[in-house]
Amino acid sequence: MYEETLVILKPDALERRLVGSIIKRYEDVGLEVLDIRFISNVSESLINQHYPTSMARGLGEKAQKAMKGIIDPEAHGKLVLERLRKYFTRGPVIAIRIGGEDAIQVVRRVTGYTDPATAEKGTIRGDYAADSILKSTKESRACENLIHASGDIKEAMRELDLWFPRKRNPIS
Repeated sequence: MYEETLVILKPDALERRLVGSIIKRYEDVGLEVLDIRFISNVSESLINQHYPTSMARGLGEKAQKAMKGIIDPEAHGKLVLERLRKYFTRGPVIAIRIGGEDAIQVVRRVTGYTDPATAEKGTIRGDYAADSILKSTKESRACENLIHASGDIKEAMRELDLWFPRKRNPIS
């Protein structure tokens, strides 16, 4: 089924000059770049909508898995959320609207698991990311994993509307 999804190249992807290599990975599997935007300063409003407070528990659970259960997922999730927002706003990002057959699943497969330490070789994170949730947690910062990729169709639709707002024509 044809789908569209959101990929955001985070500040570390730009700092490490991996933009072309990352986009090529998606194109090489048949996905199409439908729109692309360089955003030099992500606003606090946009990042707070992208990473709403309601995501805290899920983020904490990923960290809890990496830390082998030694943290409170709710409390730690709030810290992770704060760190993610700071990380996302430290430098420019590139938002990409990508389309293709089963685009969401394909993007997630090509991107690799959220925690680069456990991402498979051959994925973007497995090949290029140099961080881990465990290391970043110990250093009190966000895990620098290069990319944000929408997780499902509902998330993709919500995020695409945030990063690529539709221009609506006034009714005549």
